[in-house]
Amino acid sequence: MLPHAVPFLGRRRGVVVRLGAWSLLESVQTFLGGYGVAAALDRGFLAGRPGVGLVWLAVAAAAVIAGGAATSRVFHHLAGLVEPLRDGLVRRVVDAALSAAVTGRDASGGRAAVSRLTHQTETARDAFAGVVMVTRSFVFTAAGVVAGLAALAPELLVVLLPPLAAGLALFAAALRPTAARQRDYLHADEELTARIGADVSGLRDIFACGAQGRTADAADELIDAQTRAARALARWAAVRTLTLQLAGQAPVVLLLATAPWLLERGVTAGELLGALTYLTQALLPALNTLMTGLGAAGTRLVVILDRLIGPQDPPCPGGTRPPVATAGDGTPGAVPRQGAHFPAMAHPRPAPPSAPPSARLGGVPGLELHSLSFSYGPGAAPVIDRLDLRVEPGEHLAVVGPSGIGKSTLFALVAGLLRPDQGRVLIGGAPVQRPDRDPFAARRALIPQQAYVFGGTLRDNLLYLRPGGAPAGAVDAAVRAVGLEESVHRLGGLDTPIRPSAFSQGELQLVALARAYLSPARLTLLDEATCHLDPAAEARAEHAFAERPGTLLVIAHRLSSARRADRVLVLDGTTATAGRHGELLRRSETYRDLVGHWDPRHP
Repeated sequence: MLPHAVPFLGRRRGVVVRLGAWSLLESVQTFLGGYGVAAALDRGFLAGRPGVGLVWLAVAAAAVIAGGAATSRVFHHLAGLVEPLRDGLVRRVVDAALSAAVTGRDASGGRAAVSRLTHQTETARDAFAGVVMVTRSFVFTAAGVVAGLAALAPELLVVLLPPLAAGLALFAAALRPTAARQRDYLHADEELTARIGADVSGLRDIFACGAQGRTADAADELIDAQTRAARALARWAAVRTLTLQLAGQAPVVLLLATAPWLLERGVTAGELLGALTYLTQALLPALNTLMTGLGAAGTRLVVILDRLIGPQDPPCPGGTRPPVATAGDGTPGAVPRQGAHFPAMAHPRPAPPSAPPSARLGGVPGLELHSLSFSYGPGAAPVIDRLDLRVEPGEHLAVVGPSGIGKSTLFALVAGLLRPDQGRVLIGGAPVQRPDRDPFAARRALIPQQAYVFGGTLRDNLLYLRPGGAPAGAVDAAVRAVGLEESVHRLGGLDTPIRPSAFSQGELQLVALARAYLSPARLTLLDEATCHLDPAAEARAEHAFAERPGTLLVIAHRLSSARRADRVLVLDGTTATAGRHGELLRRSETYRDLVGHWDPRHP
């Protein structure tokens, strides 16, 4: 932190000088505390002049009052250092967050920036104030004590300075490893908290997939790591206690042990009592405060500043945005496995010139699944088991099946958000990779059930997957195609700032649909993306995507949605059957049951 601290303090020399001046007045209180006691005893009470002794005690008491006034002024000027630090950290965090958002390096969706902007900057502010106060107090207290001991009897310095210097040197040497152990403990605690939070939110999935043992083992490893970090931190806390004993208590013991020798050297009883006063009433409390403050607040400050002003996270490959968790329809496995969460599509990027014709943005890619298998954990039953499927370019396929059978899992595999255990997924003849590593990621768009709208204008939201912009006519056409006109009119136009909370769930889904319609993607995956729309609005949206150039896959939750598709894929947990509506009524008992559930009038 030194390269940052020196210029920071250099730009505020006036504040530092004023703090030093008032602290110097505090050191006068320290000086007169021990010197006044020694003078009261030697020149007053032991000399048979109690009046003189009382005067010296009164001088020491007055110095305490003056020191209290000086301390209040120190707090007044402390803000001149603390508040600029907090303001500078806030500016740095905001700049870094905006830069990460623009370049796509923020994998937390802004949550890390919020934590740094609120909790961490305030913690750094409070810790910095504490470090300044305890360090300043000790430096000037020690100066007052050394000056007082020298004024009383130089022999006292010969006895008391060596253990004090040795204790301070040991404490200074322990600061760096203590800060490192504090950082390790903080990291271990954060990892454990994140893991436990994820496990609690996915308890149903864990039990459904038989992953209790694996989950417990992973949590145990993090708990053990946190325990080791806590023990290491405690060991260095013990070193801090040792330094306090060496620097604070050893001088008192030495003073008492060498008292006969000091008396032989001409040191008076009053001077011995004054030295004892310096040690017990000034130096020992200041040492205790210093070591506690620097050992706790100081190491915490180093860790937080290292995070706030240290190196930023490296950009993601290709400058794309890492996947962000969002909810699907709750489908991690076979019945009754529910509640999974899958990442959203990464920010699209143009396919390279070497892409095959079907992979270019203007082409319509087909989809091929070859012996595709996937399960949630080594001991879990497969959710998708050796699935072979071909979807022709431009085809409209509806995927149906009981709740929790694996429909969203299939879409996540197609989108590249999950890696298959076996088999391959090909889009336009090219294998699918993770969106942040796939040069053809812009060919596909996955719209989950939980739509996301961010602050800004509605136009900004619609153009999110078109970072290069789009003609005004294209935006208007997308709005009309999915039926978003009424919401646009109600909000006051496309360029009116919006609040996401002002939208209904159905309107949020319409915004997400219009965003995907306007995107360059030519393979669209609607994962329950119309569940909050009424049948007419759903039909309009699906018709828009069916008419739009591209291949469309829809998780159907209404009979009408399945009827509109060119083909229907039925997942029943053991087999996968594809065909037209009438054909599947004859071939698939699962499909007949679903149709009967959707339409009670159907035989």
